[in-house]
Amino acid sequence: MISKIVPALLLFSLTATTACGSDDSFRLWDVSEQTEISLSEAAGEFPGGGIVVVGEQHGVKAHHEGQVAVIKAAREAGLDVAVGLEMFQRIDQPDLDRFVAGEIGMTELSNVFARSWSNFEAYQPIFEYCRQKKIPMLGLNVPRRITRKVARSGFESLTADDIGLLPPIACEVGPAYESFLRRVLGDNDHGSGTFEQFCEAQLVWDAAMAVHALAYMKDHPDSNVIILCGIIHAWKPAIPAQVKKQSPGTPHVVIQPLINGRFDRSTASPDDTDYLLLDSGK
Repeated sequence: MISKIVPALLLFSLTATTACGSDDSFRLWDVSEQTEISLSEAAGEFPGGGIVVVGEQHGVKAHHEGQVAVIKAAREAGLDVAVGLEMFQRIDQPDLDRFVAGEIGMTELSNVFARSWSNFEAYQPIFEYCRQKKIPMLGLNVPRRITRKVARSGFESLTADDIGLLPPIACEVGPAYESFLRRVLGDNDHGSGTFEQFCEAQLVWDAAMAVHALAYMKDHPDSNVIILCGIIHAWKPAIPAQVKKQSPGTPHVVIQPLINGRFDRSTASPDDTDYLLLDSGK
């Protein structure tokens, strides 16, 4: 039901077969209403000044192709779109701006990408589309050494210099958030630190990406920021909850990919997501 978009966060996790194919090939499954709408139809209802979080399983080609389709659908609906990226740090912003402006090429961008991420080829169609259409690309992440340090030794281990690399965020892991991570990740080994420290690292990640996206929107109030990130960060208790905490009035809707056994029509809960994204073959 599209009316959910006004009070909620736009979170998309996608499966697709063509990078720039017809948006009508995508169907959204409304988890609460148990009904379908098309991606292009939904994009026509996206509000200005909203956030679209597009979840992914990193490196899955179909998910990244679908992400391009969401960006394209939003743009063709007449929205002022920017793309926020988990794969780049906030300090990479000058390089991202230069890439979109055509001042550096794919090789230079791949070198920047490699500072934080791997499998550049899987994301390349996204970057190509953004540069072609002059869509701003936003680095949302914090240095990986920061989240690794928190996961290993806790938030309190950060130095003043470390804190200076973060946006103004609080790191308070509540019972619901810890329970959420235990449910989706289990009690497996998550590094040399405790599970609580691992939760702190995830929360720093979630909060920083939300804050950085909202900072862009403060300067561009009519824009829609489409955040591309992993499905764990995209779930309602993660980035969406941080957006709601930082800016309760920002429109948001949550959409997860259809993943059999994890997110499908029978198992997806409104506590996890508002929508599943389907392709025309589902």
